[in-house]
Amino acid sequence: MTEILGWLQAHQQMVYIVILSIFLGVEVIGRVPSVLHTPLMSGANAIHGVVIIGAIIVMGQADSGNYLALILGFLAVVLGTLNVVGGFVVTDRMLEMFKKKK
Repeated sequence: MTEILGWLQAHQQMVYIVILSIFLGVEVIGRVPSVLHTPLMSGANAIHGVVIIGAIIVMGQADSGNYLALILGFLAVVLGTLNVVGGFVVTDRMLEMFKKKK
């Protein structure tokens, strides 16, 4: 517990930035009209390609004995990939709504 408190005190500014960005994100997303949710979500999910690349870099730079970095990198790759694929599926469904019916 002492190590965790020490880490939090050493990285206090970073913790504040993360907390403030969470609140800011909730406020921004909460004020988006429902008509724009689907295109906004699909565009934001496509940005997760950057997360996938970053996770692959972290996994490549991690020591073979650093299981925490390897597990977190693997989870980031899997979840980022699911998010990217889901974003493209949502976009495809949205575009299907605007096609003329036969």
